[in-house]
Amino acid sequence: MSTKPRSLLRIEYEEAAEAYLRSLPPEHFMEATAQATQCKITLESLDLVHARRPEVQIFNELLVQYPLPRDPRPHQVVPDNMVVVSPEPIKASGSYDLPFQPTGPFWTLEYVSKHNKRKDYEESFEKYERELKVPYYLIFYPDNQELTLYHLKGRRYSSVKPSESGRLAIKELDMEVAILDGWVRFWFKGELLPLPADLQRDLDETRKRLRQTEGRLQQTEGRLQQTQGRLQETQGRLQETQGRLEQEYQARYAAEQEVARLRAELEKARPRNNGS
Repeated sequence: MSTKPRSLLRIEYEEAAEAYLRSLPPEHFMEATAQATQCKITLESLDLVHARRPEVQIFNELLVQYPLPRDPRPHQVVPDNMVVVSPEPIKASGSYDLPFQPTGPFWTLEYVSKHNKRKDYEESFEKYERELKVPYYLIFYPDNQELTLYHLKGRRYSSVKPSESGRLAIKELDMEVAILDGWVRFWFKGELLPLPADLQRDLDETRKRLRQTEGRLQQTEGRLQQTQGRLQETQGRLQETQGRLEQEYQARYAAEQEVARLRAELEKARPRNNGS
């Protein structure tokens, strides 16, 4: 642990990061298509994990600087992708300097293309394993379709064995990885994490079904309005019929009353027989 003031130590790390950037050869910035594609897939997939587990934070091509005993200069390594697990939002501008961060990398991921080998991957492997002691390290060779996930056990990495489903598990993150359609894909809690193209296709299909449902709803509403119109017509005719029946009933009742009155008058008008 350095005894230098933190402000001075921070300046030294910033200067070391700037020196590293100036030392990079041009080919370092010429990322192969396969590497770029896999980085994109990883970022898109782990962004979905971050949305569900905010402590899982993903970074791309971020310089990691860390101290080692008896060496005044910070050591450096740049993973293609890096996962940090921390409840605190990580603030890293330009470089991830371990003395000023809440935790170290939890998972580093690198993709090796024969068309552009930008770094010494064997040297990086040793840094992750022996110096940084990163719990998980993934390396993928897109050209050979070769994927290996390492887990730090004790002082050395050992390769993770595939499960019955053929996937490699990172149990602490509820995640699995495997090659699917030529690329490393990611599963979270047993579910394949979709890519934006998958999400867009699902969204388009949902919108299509919604439009179809709205069309059927409009048709149903039209038929309902027609039915309601016919019902109103029927109710109108029923009211007319009830009115006529009421009139007929009143007329019949009046006629019966008149007949009864006339019979009574007729009965009164008949001569009475006195029996003599």
